[in-house]
Amino acid sequence: MNKKDSYVVIMAGGVGSRFWPYSRNYRPKQFLDVLDTGNSLIQLTYDRFKNICPRENVYVVTNDAYVELVKEHLPELGDHQILAEPVGRNTAPCIAYASYKIASRNKDANIIVTPSDHTVFKEREFEEIISRALESAALSDKIITIGIKPSRPETGYGYIQFHPDTDEQVKKVKTFTEKPEMELAQKFVDSGEFVWNAGIFIWNVKTIKAAFQQYLPDMADLFAQGESKFYTDDEQAFIRDVYSLCKNISIDFGVMEKATNVYVVQADFGWSDIGSWATLHDLKPKDGNNNVFQANILAYETSNCIVKGSMDKLIIVQGLDGYLVADIDDVLLICKKDNERQFRDFSADLKAKKMNRFL
Repeated sequence: MNKKDSYVVIMAGGVGSRFWPYSRNYRPKQFLDVLDTGNSLIQLTYDRFKNICPRENVYVVTNDAYVELVKEHLPELGDHQILAEPVGRNTAPCIAYASYKIASRNKDANIIVTPSDHTVFKEREFEEIISRALESAALSDKIITIGIKPSRPETGYGYIQFHPDTDEQVKKVKTFTEKPEMELAQKFVDSGEFVWNAGIFIWNVKTIKAAFQQYLPDMADLFAQGESKFYTDDEQAFIRDVYSLCKNISIDFGVMEKATNVYVVQADFGWSDIGSWATLHDLKPKDGNNNVFQANILAYETSNCIVKGSMDKLIIVQGLDGYLVADIDDVLLICKKDNERQFRDFSADLKAKKMNRFL
């Protein structure tokens, strides 16, 4: 497999609403140094593929509003490597845009699609798994996804069930299940036939174009019309027109759950989607009372909490158990740490009260 045929598409259009108010509409999670490494999540994602594909083969799909942020964080990218979406339409149009654009230049391309805001702590294992999946995708018409070996019954992740009756490392997928209740998640983990869906996909560009043509033909026809417009001054006007006609649909629902040639590679490379404050609490070093403090703080009779604030302001807490305290910019949030669904309510209420400036 020729390395020049390997491409990476980084999806960076989300707003990270479960990380509010640290993640804001004007400064989404992927552009934050969430782990205090000196690099934002999108920078860590970009660097993760440095040994897998040439730098010129890395593309970022993002919202129009974040193009300048992408340039600031990844100044190595050329303008044609940053694909600006005029409006968010979920992951299927995002992936179609990148795939059809890459195909117009390289019809033999093998593509890795990855979120911009996940973390990997075992880089060498990650490279080995991705390289193995790339080789398989290059030699077949397999649609490949990466599944993370579950360490616990997690209700915040999607699950992939695979056929266990084979020694092959690339296993055929049986079912997808979105965010199950705890009892079902426990059964999944106990069975040994399920992995977490990491949202990382690998395929040959011919394979994914065929899948779009079969399962999302209207979308395929729209993007196919752009072959002569990609990499030209006409690209953005064309994309604005296409997105006005595209349905809002995820790649999982639009393709992965329908296709019969979907396979999974099981992995264990220290993955986390850092999808919420509770996830960040799990990842960070803690004090003797299981607290994570990123603030100038005095804490009394407090445990299992995460507190984030400016070092210029003193925060004093007493009697808290399992809480998030986030004092960031113009928002002070105090709430239960583990209830992710409440963030949808916060967002909906702010919009209803026309307080969007706080989002």
